[in-house]
Amino acid sequence: MDTLVDSSAYADAAINQQLTKEDKIRLLQQLFRIRRFEQTSLKYYNLGKMGGFLHLYSGEEAVAVGTISLLGENDHIITAYRDHAHALIVGMSMESCMAELFGKATGCSKGKGGSMHFFAPDKHYWGGHGIVGGQTPLGVGIAFALKYRDIRGCCLCYLGDGAINQGPFHESLNLAALFRLPVIYIIENNGYSMGTSQKRSSAYRTNLAERAEAYNIAWDVFKGEDLYEVRARTKIAVDRAHTESAPSVLEVQTYRYYGHSVADANAKKYRTADEIEEYKTKHDPLRIWSQHLLNEGLVTEQEIEDIDRLAREEASNAVKFAESSPIPEEHEIFNDVYWEVDHQTESAKQGKYFFHD
Repeated sequence: MDTLVDSSAYADAAINQQLTKEDKIRLLQQLFRIRRFEQTSLKYYNLGKMGGFLHLYSGEEAVAVGTISLLGENDHIITAYRDHAHALIVGMSMESCMAELFGKATGCSKGKGGSMHFFAPDKHYWGGHGIVGGQTPLGVGIAFALKYRDIRGCCLCYLGDGAINQGPFHESLNLAALFRLPVIYIIENNGYSMGTSQKRSSAYRTNLAERAEAYNIAWDVFKGEDLYEVRARTKIAVDRAHTESAPSVLEVQTYRYYGHSVADANAKKYRTADEIEEYKTKHDPLRIWSQHLLNEGLVTEQEIEDIDRLAREEASNAVKFAESSPIPEEHEIFNDVYWEVDHQTESAKQGKYFFHD
């Protein structure tokens, strides 16, 4: 393995000094699990085993792993359609996620949501949303609920660089600032809004997160390839949300190895092969974190290979589970639309639907 980094300027950050050997190895396992899940998903999508869209997270793994590793029991997550990594990191099983891709009843959304709509409310994971920017007002709503109930927590709301131009995002920033809500908007900036480069799709002075200035919201920009850096820079925003109930906008610069989705036929036309290879060889999150642990004497090359092998096996077993699972029953099609209807509450009987405390 080529040496990509000798050290990290953020390794000595207090939050990273708290990491044990076991913690660091667990983070490495999570990186590999995401990569192998995505690669396995791509294989079976191309074999015609899945319907709908498939947005892969390969190359961006350190963003989800690093940010979510900071969260506590009262923190929440909501994201867009590139949602597999976040789901795995919060503790959803590969089996339930793969089954969802296969459209099976054992999937995390009972086979009804597919790739873009993973959900696990019991793990404070609120999706998985296919409408560009549609999750941003929901994120601020989750933060409002935390503050309203006087719960010390925050909501990480992930969005792509293209979503920052959607109206609901700016409306959300306005509400977050007005009500001083503990929401952290994380822009996973992979440089391209679908097939259009950032320079051709967004107007900005120096960066995208700077737009938060208009709402008097704190912001930061940093690279999303080194877990030490992601954790150290994100921790500041998490502390701000927890202690001050204040919002933040973080722009994390990352890169996707594949197209916007698997249906993106021009993924290698609007980007050069050299550009893609540059990121794979010099900025790959798995290789960078592996090198850190090798340099620190925490793992061997063989142990890294074993971690990778286990991740591949887990993904392969998830496919077997998905293939052997039943498809949803026809009579289930109208279920899981409204909670009130499923449980025949008084609101359902009256045809009125309310959110109750």
